[in-house]
Amino acid sequence: MATIRIPTPLRSYTQNKDEVTAPGSTVGEVLQNLDKAYPGIGARLFDEKGAVRRYVNVFHNDEDIRFLQELATPVSDNDRISIIPAIAGGR
Repeated sequence: MATIRIPTPLRSYTQNKDEVTAPGSTVGEVLQNLDKAYPGIGARLFDEKGAVRRYVNVFHNDEDIRFLQELATPVSDNDRISIIPAIAGGR
């Protein structure tokens, strides 16, 4: 199973765990299974069309999935998926 790094704002869905695992052969399957294991987190990750929300960045082994195959990016058991919400601010 892939390891998923959970950012602090979403840890309330994962019993405050900073890393969890979920099965799947693609990034999309892993994230869907994450939502099955930790209900509610999917609404924070996906928009109404099932795409990753534009303010959420998902990395597969340090590569932004937007530059790979997006949710269809293949995943192996030892892969790491990082969820990173965009941070707004500044002047």
